[in-house]
Amino acid sequence: MKKLRVNYPWARLEKGQGFFVPCLDLEAVREEGLRKALHHRLFDARAEPCVRDGFIGVMFSRGTLGRYPPA
Repeated sequence: MKKLRVNYPWARLEKGQGFFVPCLDLEAVREEGLRKALHHRLFDARAEPCVRDGFIGVMFSRGTLGRYPPA
């Protein structure tokens, strides 16, 4: 079975921005994405499983994406 590679755009992401990765194994993609964020020293990275445009996947964001008030 061939594993798909995901290019996580953490290097280009600014605070308040995010990206969606469609997948079936939510926990594996979530862990891999957050590991890649730590590689770029982004300690405010978040990952939430969600459904977007009918696809199940993980929404990654940096900061709060305007959802919660800043602490």
